[in-house]
Amino acid sequence: MFIARIAQNIVDPAQAILGYQELITEEVREAGPSDALPDLERILSAARELNTLIKRLLDIETPESGKAPSLDRLLRHDLRTPLNAILGYSEMLIEDFADTLPARLLEDVSKVIRESRNLLAQIDETLDGSPPDADQEFQPKFDGTIAADLARTMATRSSAVTERAGRILIVDDTASNRDLLSRRLRRDGHTVVAASSGQEAIRIFDQQEFDLVLADILMPDMNGIELLGQLKSDRHFREIPVVMISGLKDDDAVARCIEAGAEDYLRKPINPVLFKARIAACLERRRWRTLEKQYLAQIEFEKERANALLHAILPKQVVKRLADGEEVIADRIDMVTIIFADIVNFTEFAARTPAAALVRRLGDLFSRFDELADQYGIEKIKTIGDAYMAASGLLDPRVDHAVAGVAFAKALLAEMSGRVDDGSALTLRIGIHSGPVIAGLIGRKRFVYDVWGHTVNVASRMESCGAPGQIQISQATFDAIGEWRMPARREIINIRGIGRCTTYLLE
Repeated sequence: MFIARIAQNIVDPAQAILGYQELITEEVREAGPSDALPDLERILSAARELNTLIKRLLDIETPESGKAPSLDRLLRHDLRTPLNAILGYSEMLIEDFADTLPARLLEDVSKVIRESRNLLAQIDETLDGSPPDADQEFQPKFDGTIAADLARTMATRSSAVTERAGRILIVDDTASNRDLLSRRLRRDGHTVVAASSGQEAIRIFDQQEFDLVLADILMPDMNGIELLGQLKSDRHFREIPVVMISGLKDDDAVARCIEAGAEDYLRKPINPVLFKARIAACLERRRWRTLEKQYLAQIEFEKERANALLHAILPKQVVKRLADGEEVIADRIDMVTIIFADIVNFTEFAARTPAAALVRRLGDLFSRFDELADQYGIEKIKTIGDAYMAASGLLDPRVDHAVAGVAFAKALLAEMSGRVDDGSALTLRIGIHSGPVIAGLIGRKRFVYDVWGHTVNVASRMESCGAPGQIQISQATFDAIGEWRMPARREIINIRGIGRCTTYLLE
């Protein structure tokens, strides 16, 4: 009784489809247009396949005989494949030959479409197991009202989705499905490649790039979910959206596909309007995601460049304190060694040197000083004209700050003595003093980490009162050197603003 009820519901529409199609095809064979014949032959072939499948259904005796799974597959999937071909080719036939086919034949093609949709409704009703109730009878009218409201809304707003062409791969083991989808997509301007199996799709992926994949769920060698899993597990392909297509009317199948990473799910037979809209939306989301990644990469690049610039201006410890949210950076350091190095004959050199060559020479020289500062663990404070100011033990307190400062000063003199590449030798005069300082970050624009205090002034005076090519240190620095003292000439000089001071010129 179960089979008989099913047969009663679907046999008549299937036979009507075949009957109409035979008449249409026969008349076009005789009177044309001949261009329509290939599609008509495809519809006729699909109509015959549909009736053959239904005859196979009648051969299944009862669900209790153990053949229920075959019956279920036949109803849920197999019958939809020829129906998809019949509907798809018939709709395209009307679109392509509306001006050349006689009105009577166009009406017959419309009857084929109506009967096909009627058959699909009968199959769905059979699977649901019960006829629609009273509430469901109101549903089409209610849905139609909503659809009309949506259409008006869409018509009055500007299009948010920009329809652009994409490269699309279709994976389906049914030739008519591949052909129908390819033709619809090419009509919309897309570039389409088709594969008849999951394995073939994997081979194509190694050779070409795509913006979107349409994959059938039921395929013999590798089903669509397995193909989806392979693509999502490969970092080269995981960003490509995949739309699953199937005749299965099963919410579990939809859920499994979405959980596995599918972008969308479309049921056969394909509704052309819905199909076009969802493909355009998928491609648009793909484009926005690509743009988002590009923007994020640009932001990351700019962030790294800004960090590099910040580290070139400020000590790394100060950068970290700023990043941690510290707004006012001001410290008192009990004992540091300040080094001033000034180019003695720079004014004469600048007067006879072209500007570009002068800046390049000074830039090369101070860059080498920076390298030496890193090498000796010295903190560069700033350059003042042709003078270079540095500190030892400022941000990383060290007991040998004076020894390190003097060693750095000697390295600067050695660097200068080895640089006569353009025939214009330059000479340094270096002064050093040790003591407490105040250090902090100042300014809102072109901010700088600087040091202040009596120690800085004395160090500057040690330099200005020194001798070219020599290092002059204060008594405080001499004492701080301790056991590392070196030969030096002791002098007592009167320094402006400070008074009489004991100094040492290192030998």
